[in-house]
Amino acid sequence: MRVGVFGSECKADKLPVVKGLFGKLNVLGAEIHIQRAYYDFMIEKFDYRPENSKIIESEIFDFDIALSVGGDGTFLRTALEVNKQDIPILGINTGRLGFLADVGSDQIDETLDELFRGDYKTEERSLLRMCTEERAFGGFNYALNEVAILKRDTSSMITVHTYLDDDYLTSYVADGLVIATPTGSTAYSMSVNGPILLPRNRNFILSPVAPHSLNVRPIVIPDDCIITLNVESRTNSFLASLDGRSEDLPVGISLKISKAGFTTRVVKRFNQTFYQTLREKLMWGADARS
Repeated sequence: MRVGVFGSECKADKLPVVKGLFGKLNVLGAEIHIQRAYYDFMIEKFDYRPENSKIIESEIFDFDIALSVGGDGTFLRTALEVNKQDIPILGINTGRLGFLADVGSDQIDETLDELFRGDYKTEERSLLRMCTEERAFGGFNYALNEVAILKRDTSSMITVHTYLDDDYLTSYVADGLVIATPTGSTAYSMSVNGPILLPRNRNFILSPVAPHSLNVRPIVIPDDCIITLNVESRTNSFLASLDGRSEDLPVGISLKISKAGFTTRVVKRFNQTFYQTLREKLMWGADARS
């Protein structure tokens, strides 16, 4: 099996987990390819060179599976690098709270055994596509979690005039607006009181950030809607963010947000359900007195 390994910087106490991962891949006879930045970090920080591995030197590659080693932020960056190449991604969590990277460090061996037996499932996750009059975000204007429109470093709120399929919805006077996928419903959108959606839901969420009017609430819309945004700001600019990648944009620009024409494939274990993840990560049903 050809395996691409993508990761992020980590603390020294995570090194045994990383070494165990590469050791297990070698035992299983994997053809290991490592992201250049991750490989360089392991050498510079820990003087560790994984055995029998190659470096990913091109933006175009062909793997049977990609491993994301880190947290959900690392998973998002891995999805960005995998792009449209239709490679399933498994998230291995060496961080804290992880909805995308939900395989714990104590589950790596058994998960990889299942993986190499073909004993796993994949979920197709929708992405958002943001279009502007001018090229932005290096041409890769897609987000797996959310598109966020935010005020810049000022106390003044922005106004986001919002249209769905050219029908006027409302003008959000707020610190910003988050447009989230079902995958992103447990990320930024949830932190501003947006609802949680199941990954298979065919919807998007519009969640205002600190709205001026308290009766403006998050709304769930069909994912085939075309969302058009026009922003007003006293600073004559605003911040647009795609999964944490941010750029300043001028007011007067029109943003069109829609469902992307491709998906991200996420690897899941058969015994791991979204409901179980909610219970474990959000401690649903847990009694704090226990």
